Amino acid sequence: MKKILVFLFALSLFTSCNQNKKGEKQTETEKTPVLTELQTRSKNLFGELPLVATDDKYSITDEKVALGKALYFDTILSKNKTQSCNTCHNLDTYGVDNLSFSPGDAKGTLGGRNSPTTLNAALHISQFWDGREPDVEAQAGGPVLNPVEMGMPDEKTVEKRLAESEKYPPLFSKAFPDEKEPITYDNMKKAIGAFERKLITPSKFDDYLKGDDTALNDKEKDGLKLFIDKGCITCHSGNALGGNMYQKFGLFGNYWELTKSAKIDNGRFDVTKNEGDKYIFKTPSLRNIEKTYPYFHDGSVKNLNEAVKIMAKSQLDKDLTDAEVESITIFLYSLTGEVAAEYKM
Repeated sequence: MKKILVFLFALSLFTSCNQNKKGEKQTETEKTPVLTELQTRSKNLFGELPLVATDDKYSITDEKVALGKALYFDTILSKNKTQSCNTCHNLDTYGVDNLSFSPGDAKGTLGGRNSPTTLNAALHISQFWDGREPDVEAQAGGPVLNPVEMGMPDEKTVEKRLAESEKYPPLFSKAFPDEKEPITYDNMKKAIGAFERKLITPSKFDDYLKGDDTALNDKEKDGLKLFIDKGCITCHSGNALGGNMYQKFGLFGNYWELTKSAKIDNGRFDVTKNEGDKYIFKTPSLRNIEKTYPYFHDGSVKNLNEAVKIMAKSQLDKDLTDAEVESITIFLYSLTGEVAAEYKM
């Protein structure tokens, strides 16, 4: 009798476990979204937006991010202590200042190119319009020493100013605990880079890519389909919808005839001196494009609809109708995300 009871008890446990496992599997299956054809195409083209733009060359710690954030918002890095990184890359206005060209600290001289957003910039293949720096860490050191930007004379002057402040010695020590002399220009760049690698802005478009078909309305989906079918994805694919390649601006004609630019910019040619690099620029990301006007390397166009029409003509040799332009623009609005409050001032 005891053997029978033990057998029945074991059988009931086995049956119960099997039912639980089946239930769990069924629940997991139910949670897996079934993607529409447009969602599948889009996911293959744009991929997934990471929470942090990591790079194996750099470690990201809370202490480095805290130091980088402090430096990003501090005017201590400019010659006259009137500008910070945030002056031209204001996180309250989506990482830009909405000016065609930004005035510098040293002389108030305007820069030669439009200040691109720092949001999602760490996802790009390189930095600056001409791609002259490989990553956000290298980029962070450029404006500080640029005579028409923040105007500091040299790296040693920057290090001395930081070392003499009350605020920064302990922050550098926490961020770089294994270094005897942690306040270096290189560490400054690494800290700002660590902070910028956190400036990722997911939007409802990412919810759509993850399987929520209701995240975009019908008009936004129509614009997305048109964006793909017209060939915009040739330059604006990947998780940042751009920033992952170089391209000539004006594949079909001179860009300045369409943008009415005051100056003809040679693009990467100024860096490489290679004739084949004339008018070639790094393609910009389209994330938050609604908010990061004016557009193009020279901030020559303020209206997004006009910018879309110019790009279609200059890069695809297509004359979009006003309705098509409006449709694509409606989709582009869905790429507007938000900067996490903890990364703002």
